[in-house]
Amino acid sequence: MDSRIQFVLFVVTFATILSPTIAKLTPNYYDRICPKALPIINSIVKQAIIREPRMGASLLRLHFHDCFVNGCDGSVLLDDTPTFIGEKTAFPNINSIRGFEVVDQIKEAVTKACKRDVVSCADILAIAARDSVAILGGKQYWYQVLLGRRDSRFASRDAANTNLPPPFFNFSQLITNFKSHGLNLKDLVVLSGGHTIGFSKCTNFRDRIFNDTNIDTNFAANLQKTCPKIGGDDNLAPFDSTPNKVDTSYYKALLYKRGLLHSDQELFKGDGSQSDRLVQLYSKNSYAFAYDFGVSMIKMGNLKPLTGKKGEIRCNCRKVNQI
Repeated sequence: MDSRIQFVLFVVTFATILSPTIAKLTPNYYDRICPKALPIINSIVKQAIIREPRMGASLLRLHFHDCFVNGCDGSVLLDDTPTFIGEKTAFPNINSIRGFEVVDQIKEAVTKACKRDVVSCADILAIAARDSVAILGGKQYWYQVLLGRRDSRFASRDAANTNLPPPFFNFSQLITNFKSHGLNLKDLVVLSGGHTIGFSKCTNFRDRIFNDTNIDTNFAANLQKTCPKIGGDDNLAPFDSTPNKVDTSYYKALLYKRGLLHSDQELFKGDGSQSDRLVQLYSKNSYAFAYDFGVSMIKMGNLKPLTGKKGEIRCNCRKVNQI
C-alpha cells in the first residue's frame, strides 16, 4: 500500500480512537464476535455496485440521511407502523432514498454467517457507505469505521423533514444545519463531496437551472433539455461528469459554476472565502480530499450512536423486534 495512504489511515484511526465523544465505539468491534461480517458486507456491496454502479451513491446517501436524523441509529430503514410515521416518507426521502434491498441482503447474510443477530443495521449502513466509496474511488478513499452502534426502535418523519438539508438551502442555512449536528464548515464542504458520485432528480435542480445566476449558461441550457419547466420530474442528471467514480470532479465543476444543486454551488462563489479555498484545494488535491473525507465521514458516522443497552440489534432492518 502507498505510504501516503498508510499515513492517512493511521492518522484517521488514531485521531478517531482518541475522541472522547465516540469512545464506546471501536474499529475492531466485530473481530471477536463475528470476524466474517465486514468481508461479507464488502462482497455484497461490491456485487450490488457491479449490477448497478449508482447503488454506491445510494448506500452512501442512506448513511447520511440516517445520521442526520436523531443520530446514526438505523432509523431511516424502519417502515411506518401504527405507532409512528417513519423517515422513508419524509419530504427529502420519499421516492428518493433507495438501496433497502441491498441492506436486507446484507443483514440476512451476516446473520447467517454469525449464527445470530449481532450486526446492527446502523453499522451495516456505516460499513456499506465506506465500502461504496472505496470501491468507486480506490484505496486512498478507504477509512476506518468505528463500530458497535445499536438500532433505534423509533423513527420520526417530522425529524427527517426538519433535520435534513434541502437542495435549495443557501450557504448560511447549510452552515446552521451542519452546526446543529456538531459539524463545521470544513465538514460541510467535504461531506458535500459525497456528490462526487450519483444522480439527482429534476425536481431538485429545476429551480437552479432556470432561475439561478451563479450558473454556467451552457451547463444550464443542456440540463434544461433533461429537466424542462413542466414535466420530467423524475428525470436524472449526474452530480458531476464522473458519476460512477469517487474523484475530485465535483469540486472542479463548482469552480466553473457547474454545480448541479443550488446547495452545491453555494460552496463556491469566487469571493475568496474559506469555503472557496477548500473547494479549490480539493479540486486539485485528491489526497487532501480523501483524507478529509475520511475524517468527516467518521465524525458524522458517530453522531449520537446508541451503545451499550440502548436500542437493540434488529432482526429485520425494516421493523423493530417484538418484545
